[in-house]
Amino acid sequence: MSRLFKKFYIFALFIFGVFFYTMIKNIGLPESRAVGPLFRANSKIDTMAILKHLDNLEEEIGSQKKYSGALLSKLKSKFSTVDKPPQKPRTSKEVLGKGVGDKRGVLESDKLLALQKELQQEAHAGEVRSDIELGENNNDGKKNKKKEDEFANGEVIDEHTPVKNDHDHNKHHPSYVYSDEDSVIAVLVFVCDRPSIKRSLDKLFAYRPSEKKFPIIVSQDCGSHVATTQVLQSYEDRIVHIKQPDLSEISVPPKEKKMQGYFKIARHYGWALNYTFNILNHENVIIVEDDIEIAPDFFEYFAATLPILKKDPSIWCVSAWNDNGKPKRINETAYDLLYRSDFFPGLGWMMTKTLWTELMVKWPRGYWDDWMREPAQRRDRVCIRPEISRSSTFGKEGVSLGTYYMNHLRFIKLNDHFVPFKSLDLSYLSKDNYDVEFVRRVYSSQLVNSVTELLAVTSETPKPTPVEYRLIYRTKVDFRNFAKKLEIMEDFRAGVPRTAYRGVVPLFINGHRCYLAPGANWESYQP
Repeated sequence: MSRLFKKFYIFALFIFGVFFYTMIKNIGLPESRAVGPLFRANSKIDTMAILKHLDNLEEEIGSQKKYSGALLSKLKSKFSTVDKPPQKPRTSKEVLGKGVGDKRGVLESDKLLALQKELQQEAHAGEVRSDIELGENNNDGKKNKKKEDEFANGEVIDEHTPVKNDHDHNKHHPSYVYSDEDSVIAVLVFVCDRPSIKRSLDKLFAYRPSEKKFPIIVSQDCGSHVATTQVLQSYEDRIVHIKQPDLSEISVPPKEKKMQGYFKIARHYGWALNYTFNILNHENVIIVEDDIEIAPDFFEYFAATLPILKKDPSIWCVSAWNDNGKPKRINETAYDLLYRSDFFPGLGWMMTKTLWTELMVKWPRGYWDDWMREPAQRRDRVCIRPEISRSSTFGKEGVSLGTYYMNHLRFIKLNDHFVPFKSLDLSYLSKDNYDVEFVRRVYSSQLVNSVTELLAVTSETPKPTPVEYRLIYRTKVDFRNFAKKLEIMEDFRAGVPRTAYRGVVPLFINGHRCYLAPGANWESYQP
């Protein structure tokens, strides 16, 4: 009997050993399609984030019954024994040196995809109540589902699995942990007579991770435009609704009579910024307009870049916008790549009260954005901007009569992947770290002599290590001719090309990083 028991005991140990070896071996996962917010590319499982995510889901079982307890227990058991791998901060060389095909910021794993599909199968079988999709039981209020379908097509985590954008979208994302130490960043939304501001506001509420840390203020001009006012009143106390009081006509030179709208906009901006900073006493503000739509990580992006904005005196704003952000001119997988730029982009940007104190005493009567780009205001300071825009505009009609929108703005790609910027090392953006690497990178790239040559070499069969190319422009005429052929913005503002840093405009062509650059002896812009 004892011999039989001993054989059984040895057999059991063997089975357990095989099972344990298989589990350990499967911890390192193969590369796969991006599937969600719990894994980073080319890394092991971030188990602490997974467990935290599952704990949050488990807390909801008692009150909302969104997920089955049995399945959650199964999920937790798969990851509870694995230690979190160490994360090494990235250097500027590592961040700027990524090549085509790099899925930076993409969170991926075949195993997690299978588990997500298991959750989806339960939902389709009626075992999981889809409160997330319907927007019930959320603090930001109920939505009209028809309008939600019209305005929010969902963040595509996997090409076969669209996820609805709704008020609960970010509640369980492990990056969204805001404490009392986090700075408050007010969101100031400008509106005149667009009822479609509902589209902008609904996205802001859908992606806002904290009401306390990101209060929303809406400043209305143009009087009490009935349809717009009704939309704003529907949000009740979820927004702070302020109204620009001076509705008088503005005296402008006869030659600018048709441009009077730009003077009214500047007046509105000046009044609302002063009210927000000096009456409501906010220290940091994100400025958006009534036709702006935002990316899923919009708030995460600004929360993560605020510390460097405050610390580095060479940085005066952070923008969500890339003026040359058309799909074929950016690296569409460089989700977390950020740049320094001498050009003020606007279109979803953040400033501090310190900067407003400097600007308010000389705020312009009109054309405020171009005024910001002048040397007297910019003072050689830069804005941070992303490779892939975190804002887009649907404003076909407006003061510019839609020309700029139809020819350019509507083609800019809006980021659709969440990047946990708060967990990344962004110190590479400080001037001391950035400039040396940027100049080395640009001027060690392979020189080409024409746009024709550049398009030819970038159309060749991709090499194992993508080659970077540089095309030199000597004059503004050269730049405009090259930019037009390369289908990027060709204009200058106060002598600065859009997106430029030290005169260099980065772009992406067929998997190759390219630079439209001045000579290596460049010293300053010529307005």
